[in-house]
Amino acid sequence: MTVKSSRLLSILLLLQTGGRMTAAQLAAELEVSLRTVYRDVEALVAAGVPLYADAGHGGGYRLLDGYRMRLTGLNSPEAEALFLSGVPGPAAALGLGAELAAARRKLRAALPSELREQADRMSSRFHLDAPGWYAPADEVPYLSQVAEAVWQGRTIEVLYRRWQEPTEVERRLDPYGLVLKAGRWYVVAGAGGKGPRTYRVDQILRLADGGAEFEVPEGFELASYWQQYQADFHARLYQGEAVVRLAPGAGARLTGVAARALETTGVPEPDGWTRAVLPVESLDHAHGAFLALGTDVEVVGPPELRDRLAATVRELALRYGAGSLSGVPYRSRRFREPEAGTLP
Repeated sequence: MTVKSSRLLSILLLLQTGGRMTAAQLAAELEVSLRTVYRDVEALVAAGVPLYADAGHGGGYRLLDGYRMRLTGLNSPEAEALFLSGVPGPAAALGLGAELAAARRKLRAALPSELREQADRMSSRFHLDAPGWYAPADEVPYLSQVAEAVWQGRTIEVLYRRWQEPTEVERRLDPYGLVLKAGRWYVVAGAGGKGPRTYRVDQILRLADGGAEFEVPEGFELASYWQQYQADFHARLYQGEAVVRLAPGAGARLTGVAARALETTGVPEPDGWTRAVLPVESLDHAHGAFLALGTDVEVVGPPELRDRLAATVRELALRYGAGSLSGVPYRSRRFREPEAGTLP
């Protein structure tokens, strides 16, 4: 599909879904000039599309009432992307499994045979499994009720479990939207005239209809809020730093913010090691994280972290230095490597 063809299709879809639009509105939406919009409209009329222009105040372009474009304008990547957007697991969790299946059937029936085959192939070769390996999926008994409140714009009254005292609190929430992050559901909501705030849906212990409707604050955008929330979360989480030396190849074992910090602060030293400044959550967390790197890391600072690691290493040396485990003689043995293809 050429750029012009894609643009003509976009004009049709905008008018079909949005009703009457002016040339200026179309130009702004498509990020083109007014002259380009005029030429595209002429091309559509010449192709037989029932498109009309109303003059005067409140005028603009519109399609003949009842006109609907079939989905024959989709190209192959677009059809594949539409089928990839259907994620049955989260949809079913929200109580929309049947609706999603029905929508996919209708979409598939509307596609030309060639695109239908490609969409089927893509759908059969992609599966989304959001939760991580090492923990079972959270039980979220009130997810469908929260979702229903989001769709209908109704308040909910919840008993919520949090980490600080008192651990169980009652809240009246205006649920603005739902977010699925790494297999865990969050609801972004206003509470007591304040908000938005973020709550884990699996920590809702009791839920009841709040008996009232609410309006999402003007200007609130869920995606923008979530992006900023994550940035603020990481800023609060990593408030300390550690100066470390890493052995050759040890950097490959770092992940997330630590790996990114190594890229920006790492300085090679003459002995082949790398000195870097890495963010840390707390003394306890850093202690465990650096112990996991074994002899491939040396903590230079802060002094309290280095001293704590040194004390742990001395205790481990005493524990294992006698060559026995709890009085049972230790016999060296080789550990079998996992076979290729096995799961972690």
